[in-house]
Amino acid sequence: MSRYKKNIGDYGEIIAQKYLCNKNFFIIAKNFRNRFGEIDIIAYDNLLKEIVFIEVKTRKSIFFGYPCESINIKKQNKIKNTALDFISRNYFENINFRFDVIEIILNNNLEINHIKDAFIFD
Repeated sequence: MSRYKKNIGDYGEIIAQKYLCNKNFFIIAKNFRNRFGEIDIIAYDNLLKEIVFIEVKTRKSIFFGYPCESINIKKQNKIKNTALDFISRNYFENINFRFDVIEIILNNNLEINHIKDAFIFD
């Protein structure tokens, strides 16, 4: 990955964290990594009382499609396995959880699209 793309991704994650804090989420972890993969943000939704595993996708435009379209089944499975490991390590078995995607589009007007339950755990 080029340094330019990494910088855009890092910037998008900062925007997403601020957005989540403004929506009454508590950030538990950022860039959580284990042997299965990485999760950009793990947060607690204070309103719904559940753990949220969040993939942040940032683009400069939608010329090549919406950011969420890049999250294929393989990526979803990596996120799910990473989340299961996180849950078991931290004894969160009795708490509901979900998988969200936050799209950040850095065009003329900053766009944030929070997709709740973007994919399910099956």
